[in-house]
Amino acid sequence: MSVEVTRLSNGLTVATETMPTLESAALGVWVKAGARDETEREHGIAHLLEHMAFKGTSRRSARQIAEEIEDVGGELNASTSVETTAFYARVMKNDVPLAIDILSDILLDSRFDEEELEREQQVVLQELGAAEDTPDDIVFDHFQQSAFANQIIGRPILGTRESVRSFTPDDLRTYLTRHYAPDRMVVSAAGAVSHQDIVDRVSAAFGAQAPMGGALPERTPALYTGGEFREERDLSDAQMVLGFKGRPYYQRDFYSAQVLSIILGGGMSSRLFQEVRETRGLCYAISAFHWSFSDSGIFGVHAATGEEELAELAPVIVEELVRAADGITEKEVVRARAQMRSSLLMSQESPASRAGQMARQLMFNGSIIANTELLDRLDAITATRLAGLAEATFIDTVPTLAAIGPVSRLPSSETLMQGGAGRSASAPLRAAAAVS
Repeated sequence: MSVEVTRLSNGLTVATETMPTLESAALGVWVKAGARDETEREHGIAHLLEHMAFKGTSRRSARQIAEEIEDVGGELNASTSVETTAFYARVMKNDVPLAIDILSDILLDSRFDEEELEREQQVVLQELGAAEDTPDDIVFDHFQQSAFANQIIGRPILGTRESVRSFTPDDLRTYLTRHYAPDRMVVSAAGAVSHQDIVDRVSAAFGAQAPMGGALPERTPALYTGGEFREERDLSDAQMVLGFKGRPYYQRDFYSAQVLSIILGGGMSSRLFQEVRETRGLCYAISAFHWSFSDSGIFGVHAATGEEELAELAPVIVEELVRAADGITEKEVVRARAQMRSSLLMSQESPASRAGQMARQLMFNGSIIANTELLDRLDAITATRLAGLAEATFIDTVPTLAAIGPVSRLPSSETLMQGGAGRSASAPLRAAAAVS
């Protein structure tokens, strides 16, 4: 495999990784703009724009876009996140030119037809309704809103019914012009590709796109606040997410936080799964995660359980988090490293995963990190360092709690964390048990 990166004269970055044994390729355009880059009245426009890009250009109707890529057995899709938007394709190697042509067409020449916009607004409204009807999905939106209270970074990506209905074709064009500049874009391709061929074709398709004039729009810095949201619903189970301030991308301890999340709730051998599910039978699902952004992050635990078990479950989770500050075993570190190493290397066998990985590293790190460097960073993580990180993350800190369902017996986040400053594994449990 060989990785190459070229920056075009207009600022657009092209990255490729050639995988000689493959007959297919994955490629796409990643834009360093997402839900976080909307103004107050643009809430949801980044996601709507992602939908509208496929709804017709000067050369192709929406149907023609779909038919042309599927006529060759290819796939075309897109996604919006807090800080990025991606448009990508998976095709056989001989159809890479077609994929580049379609991607450039929908990004540089979308018509944003008013009738198509009205139809797609209805689609997004249905998506909003579906999310609200899915507690194990919407609880994460409320969790992020509480973690970053009253900030754009905390808002749900889909927007609101009112904001989605309000957008006009001109609103879409304004947002696109402001953010979709070549110096904020990466074209990334992996699989059966030739770097020079991709560079030549991307240069022909995107080379005339002018760089953005003036300074890029500045993001409002993220400020983790913590907070609490709970919604009593008549459901058969309760969904709960408990979290804390995490680490930004590529800051010291970013990889340590990832490893710590694996040790605590990354699989069936993790501490939370073994203690909460296997030993005590307090829930049917539990996991830990670490989300990172360019300037902040969130470390969280998600659990799903019945009403009767919730009051006992929550303090036991806190007990396990606090216990991590009192020591991580070398065996746990070795196992978590192996899981992360396997995940990294296995993902690189997928051209789609690799293309996305290269694009994100270029946008947030400025370069593609070699596997040897990533593995060296993993090997440098020690049990002592992880215990210190657990103490800094979970003890005497501000928590975030979101819960939906029969949650009346769930202690408050403040009560759950009482005693954490004293590094007592049993104190949070006693405090919460007193409430329940």
